[in-house]
Amino acid sequence: MQIERRIATEQDARLVFTYLSDFETTTQWDPGTVRTVRESGDGGVGTRYRNTSSFLGRTTEVVYTVVELDPAGRIVLRGENASLVAHDTMTVTPDARGGSTVDYTARFEFRGWVRLLTPLLAVALKRLGDRAAQGMKGSLAGL
Repeated sequence: MQIERRIATEQDARLVFTYLSDFETTTQWDPGTVRTVRESGDGGVGTRYRNTSSFLGRTTEVVYTVVELDPAGRIVLRGENASLVAHDTMTVTPDARGGSTVDYTARFEFRGWVRLLTPLLAVALKRLGDRAAQGMKGSLAGL
């Protein structure tokens, strides 16, 4: 299951990427995130974040690791817990107006018995993606 969103902003691409590549900022733009804490690393490849989120009335923790980081504007994180593997990719591209575009992709692979619920989770994940995109757009506008 995958969600993709594109967010246009008037903010400079470098500023946007600096903000988004610090995954602790998810508390500011992802309405499902309760808390994100950097456990180790300096923000580069190998950095680990512990994300606590609320989804469908349940609180869950996912440990995300930065697996790719291109300072020109792309970060890839892999999140994992007992029932989920998530792959989040954020690419920030400058535009001709001096602003930028964020392409955000989140891919979810459910494990164990939760995998059986995948068709039912699709609607909730789409709504979560929409809310995260709105939150990101608002947070970026305030940079």
